[in-house]
Amino acid sequence: MLIVVSGPGGVGKGTIAELLVERHEKLWLSKSWTTRPRRETENEEAYVFVNRKEFQEAIEAGVFLEWAEFHGNYYATPWPDPPEGYDVLLEIDVQGAKSVTKQGLECLMIFVDAPTIEDQADRLRGRGDDEEEVLLRIREGERERNDARELGAIFVINDDLDRAVSEISSIIYSNPTKE
Repeated sequence: MLIVVSGPGGVGKGTIAELLVERHEKLWLSKSWTTRPRRETENEEAYVFVNRKEFQEAIEAGVFLEWAEFHGNYYATPWPDPPEGYDVLLEIDVQGAKSVTKQGLECLMIFVDAPTIEDQADRLRGRGDDEEEVLLRIREGERERNDARELGAIFVINDDLDRAVSEISSIIYSNPTKE
């Protein structure tokens, strides 16, 4: 099963994805690539951090399921290669989710959101984003919410981390396509 967890910046989708993998033995998290620098508060394992030349070479080699440019940096999801018997979890933005669906892959689409725009902005500031980046991500979040609705994503509000993770776990493991 392919599970896509998406949402705007600052809503906690990365933290949720990590907790889902910790709690579910047969869930494999694909690690995204990026050309942006690592944030001071960010775990170095959060992404595969590469330069533009390495990224371009990976595009040419067909390494990515999807890739996009966002705010001057590249982001990508490599083609998943999970261990046998594992479900795949992609933690990506909505633009990436749209690309996955365009590939014709069947997936369970979950959209994580903050309780309010103000909460999202506070979380972005808390992780070290400057005001210009916060405003860009807030504007982008509006578009992402609309796109997620069009994709038929299931919305989960991350107002309490444990509750949000439990709700997503329930969605995943009660899904009719899940064996």
